[in-house]
Formats: sequence, structure tokens, C-alpha cells
Amino acid sequence: MDMNLSFQWSYNVMAILEVPFISLIPNFLIQRFVLSNFRYQVGGTVLAGKLAMERGWAINIGGGLHHCSGNSGGGFCPYADITLCVRMVRKNFSQVKKVMIIDLDAHQGNGHERDFMDDKSIYIFDMFNSSIYPGDREAMNGITLPVKLSSGTDDSTYLDLLERNLEKAFKEFTPDFILYNAGTDIMAGDPLGRMEISDEGVIKRDEMVFREAYSRRFPIVMVTSGGYQRRAGAVIGDSILNLKNMGLISLEPWPESTNFKDGSES
Repeated sequence: MDMNLSFQWSYNVMAILEVPFISLIPNFLIQRFVLSNFRYQVGGTVLAGKLAMERGWAINIGGGLHHCSGNSGGGFCPYADITLCVRMVRKNFSQVKKVMIIDLDAHQGNGHERDFMDDKSIYIFDMFNSSIYPGDREAMNGITLPVKLSSGTDDSTYLDLLERNLEKAFKEFTPDFILYNAGTDIMAGDPLGRMEISDEGVIKRDEMVFREAYSRRFPIVMVTSGGYQRRAGAVIGDSILNLKNMGLISLEPWPESTNFKDGSES
């Protein structure tokens, strides 16, 4: 399917974004006021990939449209920014041969899993609530390390599983680049994620992932993905401040590493 061509029909956009009244809006308005906002997020993710390779880390306050593959959208995700970022980095930075995608949104990241299903140089660690959308069994074949959770999972269980499986992932695979999908829909009260992780648990989760990347000097991009409560934005902000306070991010590039030294060749 030509995704750009499909977006010329308001009905197709409605089906992907799951907002029925969109099908009644003239398409030029959808392009200008709806899809353009998503395209900015995609650009942010791609730019973050370049910056991470130059500085060690980057965060896009947006992006993480992980239900969209190169061929189809869904679940509020019209563009495959994760796939685009990974492909851009591998194309423009010759030192990047292997990529790890760490998807900790509450939902299965079936978009990038479909795109990289047969690519052994991509390691996908996906920890998700298996009782909710999308339940894409075919895409699960693309997950290298699946960790299936239940609705109501709490901090103790979640963080213990994360610690053990992060350790396992990095024992099994040494990436040249990490893309971290940091959805806040794991938070207690989220109507779609249906999990019971506290605000502090989300902050600790992000710290754990960045600490692993920083200690190994693996370039990392964080995208913020799903989160359907008003306080999600505040928690993301608190998490970023915590990363700074822990010395895991700063305005200065990370100490030199052969993983990202010398930047782009383009």
C-alpha cells in the first residue's frame, strides 16, 4: 500500500486514528491540522537518531508510533517513525550494524516488529500487556525477547522483570544503537494500558534503561509513545529531570566512545 496515497482519503485516516468524525472532514484540513502534527513527530525521531549518534543520547518528546509499519497504520499511528529512524541511522552511520529496540509501551509494538521480522541484526525487546490491543500474533514472531505482562502489573513485578530482562538482552546482543520506546501508558489509571505502575515506577524504568546504555556508551534515542492521562506529560518531564540529576544526560556529549565517535558520513 502507498501510505501517502492512502492518506488522501479521510476515511483511511479515520480508520488509523480511530476517530469516526474525521471521515467527514475535508482531506486538506486533515493534512494541515492533523497529519502535519504527526509528521513533525516523525521528523523529531529521525533527527534524534542523528543527534544520538553525534552526542550519545537524544529524546523526542513525541514519536514512538509503534503500531505503524512501512505498509500499514493503526492504533493512532499513521507513520512508522521507529522504522524510519533505524533505517536512517544504519544508512548514514556505517558503524551501526546492529540495533536494539527496547519497547516498554504498554502495547505490543507490532509495527516495527513486522518491518524487522526477518532482520537478525535488529534485536527487539518488547515488554507489554498481552491482554490488550493489538494482539498481533504474526508480529510477535519479530520479537527477539518477548515479556508478556498482565493487566494490573505493579511496580515491584514490573521493575524486577525489567531488570532481569535488560541484563539478558545485553548478554545476548551488543547493539551499535538503541531506540527506546518509553510509553507512559503503563501508568496506573491509564484507560488503555490497564497497568498499575506508579509515576515513580515510570521514572525508575527510564533511569534503568538509560543507565544500561550510558554504562556501555551505546547511543540511545528515547521516544515517548503512548500515554492517555493528563499527568503523563508531567511524569515525562520529571523523568527527564531525573536522568539529568543522575548524570545520565547533559548538554555535553557523552564521554568519547567508538560507538558514536566521528558522527555521520553523509
